[in-house]
Amino acid sequence: MAASSSSYSTSHLLLLVGSCLLLVSYFAVSEAYTTPHLVKGLSWSFYKNSCPKVESVIRRHLKKVFKKDIGNAAGLLRLHFHDCFVQGCDASVLLDGSASGPGEQEASPNLSLRAAAFQIIDELRELVDEECGTVVSCADIVAIAARDSVHLSGGPDYDVPLGRRDGLNFASSDATVANLPSPNTNASTLIEFLATKNLDATDLVALSGGHTIGLGHCSSFTSRLYPTQDPTMEEKFANDLKEICPASDTNATTVLDIRTPNHFDNKYYVDLVHRQGLFTSDQDLYSYQKTRGIVKSFAEDEALFYEKFVHAMLKMGQLSVLTGKKGEIRANCSVRNSDNIQLKTVVEEDKEASAEL
Repeated sequence: MAASSSSYSTSHLLLLVGSCLLLVSYFAVSEAYTTPHLVKGLSWSFYKNSCPKVESVIRRHLKKVFKKDIGNAAGLLRLHFHDCFVQGCDASVLLDGSASGPGEQEASPNLSLRAAAFQIIDELRELVDEECGTVVSCADIVAIAARDSVHLSGGPDYDVPLGRRDGLNFASSDATVANLPSPNTNASTLIEFLATKNLDATDLVALSGGHTIGLGHCSSFTSRLYPTQDPTMEEKFANDLKEICPASDTNATTVLDIRTPNHFDNKYYVDLVHRQGLFTSDQDLYSYQKTRGIVKSFAEDEALFYEKFVHAMLKMGQLSVLTGKKGEIRANCSVRNSDNIQLKTVVEEDKEASAEL
């Protein structure tokens, strides 16, 4: 009987210890993703009443999309980046050009944005409208899709504040180019640029981790190969790239992260430590003294990278957002409502129907 009682006590103690460890683990995870101050007008529950299922509608569709081609995750994530850095997260990157000039999509940094990413946003616009009507902005759809792209490719899941409105105008080509640094930009210049967006060096290194998925075009890095090879590039890595891009004008692509190209993890930073970063803007994060330590810490600690990435994404996702009565909710993400002929037709038909009544 004594032996049985002792066995029970031991088992009970182990159960209590295990429960405590689970609680500690739970709180550690729940507290890991610290959230920055929310811009006035954004909310964690913005569509609670008007479109409570918006996030599940988007995630369900993206699961199907990524099952066919996981590469689209990187395309949607990049679309969010390119939207937010140019006049804020207002979905202006989605607008087609007009008589006033070419849209942001036609500016040189955006020519390599995936056409499929724009198509997927249009599909999501339609699905969300079927669920709730036109109450969710295109800017919010892009932000949610970027978050789901991270999570569904293996990265962290996190809440996204919502309530953005869609911009009425797109930026000029000059403004677009000025706000999207090239892949040949060094770390020092990038830090100075991001400071104008209220983002710091840690944010820079964390956001660069988005390059753990996706592809890079030869034209974005062959200056590191020809005519003289960049000495910071590991020799075998350089030789492999020369096979893919035998000339500076080769029209080809290669993965941004050679270790796990389709999985969102911290291996991008491991690449940098081994001098296998694809772009100058990547590798210089390890070469530059002020960011080298951050790169090493992320390479060694994936949970830390996830924490800082989420924090930086939430900061970036609030850049110059339109809220309240500013902007609009576009019925068609590529066209302002005032230019939407189909929308005008529906409005006119509604007016005629009301007049008949």
